[in-house]
Amino acid sequence: MNPKVDFYFNKNKKWLNEIRKLRKIILACGLSEELKWGVPCYTLDDKNIVLIHVFKEYCAVLFFKGALLKDPEKVLIQQTENVQAARQMRFISIEEVNELKSTLTAYIKEAVKIEKAGLKVKLKATAEYKMPEELKIRLNESPAFKKAFNALTPGRQRGYILFFSAPKQSKTRESRIEKYTLSIFSGKGFKDR
Repeated sequence: MNPKVDFYFNKNKKWLNEIRKLRKIILACGLSEELKWGVPCYTLDDKNIVLIHVFKEYCAVLFFKGALLKDPEKVLIQQTENVQAARQMRFISIEEVNELKSTLTAYIKEAVKIEKAGLKVKLKATAEYKMPEELKIRLNESPAFKKAFNALTPGRQRGYILFFSAPKQSKTRESRIEKYTLSIFSGKGFKDR
């Protein structure tokens, strides 16, 4: 157990028993415990395998390469249609954690094998995402903006495309593009500070 992570298991009162039990199960699989993104992350040779996180309605173990797991028990959930690699195993009670302990352990062991084998999830290319019309116009109107956008990593490009596409109104999409123009020129993702 990493003392830097202890605070997380003490502050989440609603899911306290569940996440403490999940911690024990995961650590019994021989993974290292670290704090990443403000949550407990479990690694093998500095490679992320799983993390624990809590939500209002449930707590979960997220498998970074969950899309590669076989999932014979059909317990893994893709959070949204845009999540490509990660999958969650969700829990709503300590009884459920206890019932799924052996499944969770087996899935973690499979995730470790996947990591050791160097397998990777094949991600959709940025070009496969539907780009909002407002972004297309901006890219066509400004060669400098287009160059800056194309210089972003594929993940940052996808992040912007999804973020700019989300609003229903064109005016809102345009305002988001305008607001994040400097970040794009700086090579930052929309969540980077």
